[in-house]
Amino acid sequence: MSSEEEQISLDRIAKDSWYCQGANKKTIEYSYKIFMRYLSPSANILELGPAEGIMTEKLVEYIKDHGGKLTVVDGSGEFCTRLRKKYQNINIVHSLFEDYSPSERYQIIILGHVLEHVENPVAILKLVKSWLAKGGIVLSAVPNAFSLHRQAAVLMGLLTHEKELNDTDKHHGHRRVYTIDEFKQDFLNAGFILRKVGGYWIKPVSNKQIDETWTNEMLDAYMVLGEKYPEIAAEIYVVAEK
Repeated sequence: MSSEEEQISLDRIAKDSWYCQGANKKTIEYSYKIFMRYLSPSANILELGPAEGIMTEKLVEYIKDHGGKLTVVDGSGEFCTRLRKKYQNINIVHSLFEDYSPSERYQIIILGHVLEHVENPVAILKLVKSWLAKGGIVLSAVPNAFSLHRQAAVLMGLLTHEKELNDTDKHHGHRRVYTIDEFKQDFLNAGFILRKVGGYWIKPVSNKQIDETWTNEMLDAYMVLGEKYPEIAAEIYVVAEK
């Protein structure tokens, strides 16, 4: 896909994005709780693929309280326009990741639900590694192919295999669903050292069923349960360093 086609696709997704709806919003907020454990005061932070800015909002609060700088980069002009209206004190860059060329290095780089979207995740990770300052870390999260709800969908005949893209994946523009081993291997192939691999959110049923019937207390509890059972959690994450 050409750069122009990629940007058209990203803007199409942005015009009907589901990331800030229901359980989707909750999972991004929980991933921030995990990532926050690895943030450091006065850090220069880069967030790739902020979309509606759910994670961005938390990072803005963090640098307000702890100092530091925040840059966000998104390939969708639609998303960037919305973010610029909301945040005047951070650097918002409209660019495909492949075309981004920073003039500084970052202590923290966040890829929240990015690698399932890109054409070549290892190539992106190699770029990200070159943008890291000495001692810097990458925080990344993606959907888990072996999530409990995907395994159940295979048993019910809704998916032919756990890695098949479902309708929600296609709507979001996902190109893949990761297993934990594949996720780790992409980081290793890009030359990273893995510091932590984990998961969050035990998800037994679909987002629609959760949004219709679950309470916030249930969502909170099942997010935490996923940290205990990462192999079957809906989301998996990596903390990696140069």
